Amino acid sequence: MKRTTLLSLALFMTAPAVWAQKATSPKPFNHQASAQNTKTTNNKPKLVVGVVVDQMRWDYLYRYGSRYTAGGFKRLLQDGFSCENTLINYTPTITACGHTCVYTGSVPAIHGIIGNTWYSNEIGRTMYCAEDTTMNTVGSTSAAGKMSPRNMLVTTIGDELRLSNHFQSKVVGVAIKDRGAILPAGHSANAAFWYDGSTGNWVTSTYYMNELPTWAQQYNQQKWPQQYLAKPWTTLYPAATYTLSTEDEKPYEGKYKNSTTGTSFPHDLSAAANSSIAASPFGNTMTLEFAKKAMEAYNMGKGEVTDFLAVSLSSTDYVGHQFGPNSIEAEDTYLRLDQDLGAFFQYLDAKVGKGQYLFFITADHGVAHVPGFLQENKLPGGTWDDRAAMKDLNEKVAARFGVKDAIKAVDNYQFWLNEDAIAASGKNRNDIQQFIIAELLKSPAIAKAFPIKDLMVTVLPEPIRTMMSNGYNTKRSGDIQVVLTPAYIDGGKTGTTHGLWYPYDAHIPLVWMGWGVNPGKTNRTVGMTDIAPTLAAMLHIQMPSGNVGQVIHEITH
Repeated sequence: MKRTTLLSLALFMTAPAVWAQKATSPKPFNHQASAQNTKTTNNKPKLVVGVVVDQMRWDYLYRYGSRYTAGGFKRLLQDGFSCENTLINYTPTITACGHTCVYTGSVPAIHGIIGNTWYSNEIGRTMYCAEDTTMNTVGSTSAAGKMSPRNMLVTTIGDELRLSNHFQSKVVGVAIKDRGAILPAGHSANAAFWYDGSTGNWVTSTYYMNELPTWAQQYNQQKWPQQYLAKPWTTLYPAATYTLSTEDEKPYEGKYKNSTTGTSFPHDLSAAANSSIAASPFGNTMTLEFAKKAMEAYNMGKGEVTDFLAVSLSSTDYVGHQFGPNSIEAEDTYLRLDQDLGAFFQYLDAKVGKGQYLFFITADHGVAHVPGFLQENKLPGGTWDDRAAMKDLNEKVAARFGVKDAIKAVDNYQFWLNEDAIAASGKNRNDIQQFIIAELLKSPAIAKAFPIKDLMVTVLPEPIRTMMSNGYNTKRSGDIQVVLTPAYIDGGKTGTTHGLWYPYDAHIPLVWMGWGVNPGKTNRTVGMTDIAPTLAAMLHIQMPSGNVGQVIHEITH
């Protein structure tokens, strides 16, 4: 009880404090200075556009820079303000958490989205972050639309924008992944749209509307996935010139489903275009085109109040998981994304007006190197299988204590104990828990394992302790926390993943451009949770209800 009380108090005290260094107190937002940095007399931007690039490591801003066009990433870095040392300040570094934190300024301990999925003791099964069984799909006959933002416990910056003017602002979310559209858009959004790979349609939920808008129906009727993948995916430049990547064919890269040609270019994805477009760079192209249609349909950036478009580009994540960050596929995806962004900026300039919109780009998380690539280059790293670990541990606990299925779930580098089975056995819970931890620590993949409720009395260096504290939700998190050894991943022999506190997973880009933004950069450490309060300060609105971040004052000074 004492430990639980201490942890609760520590969570209350540490969660609001971004572990990033705060050498000086943030200066208040200077609106007058902001106005002088634009070519408009408006005291607010007509439109805010937030883009989250799923799985974009910070170094991608520069790694392929020699081949980036003048209008894409180079324009961002030249005309915008880059927060070079932006770090995620919680664990696990996973998609649903990242998208939620960007737009709420909050952390999983508070907003409740502790992973893409987690085990729910309340319903006795694994829960998906955006699931809502009371809703139905709009736009297809599948279950892809049984979703809503109700599992998110706080408001987003979009919600606060709508509240600030009695819901006159229009807020729309667009992404291939449902969670990438729903969670950023917030509870009161006008709409959120995502891609149903089983049908090839963009869909939504009855949470937002009862019928898919005519413009979205017309977009679906054009069968864009088939059009984009009518020809195989080939490289923009000769494959031999991709000198920043590995050879094209590698045994540790993942193959496309039913592929008979290995992992090399060209990739013929036409046979399964509806689902496979997500794992190609053309998924990003399609997403931005759909976002443009949504902007026009909702007349965004044309009214008297500020509107908000939240876009998540998911294909970088699918490609990255399958091939890894050192693949030609990853490089080609970012070269194509650079061109897509350049075209998108031109569109925004024409439709909203240069200097009339505020744009920011960031990521939900980074990614680890593929362990096979590391081993090939004599670098440390390896794999760990959480499901196999749970099976092995349950067998060992059954043999030692006679308790069957003592662990009922594993997710997000946490184990949930089967409290009912342990209690029914009459065995000491603490003995079983300590036995599990001791067994875990025998693996070279495990750097640390401990009861989550003992977090504040466990020897952990910073920033790990604060990041785990910010990620621990009392009602939703598990019982035992695992910390993997650096460069180890929870995965198999091919591809890679993310989720840990290490910089390769936690260091993300953050670049601002447009209305109210001074060109420049800062190397001061800022947190992902600083994005939402900075937007709130610039828009002169209240910060989201669970916000723990602080304003990045350098952007406008």
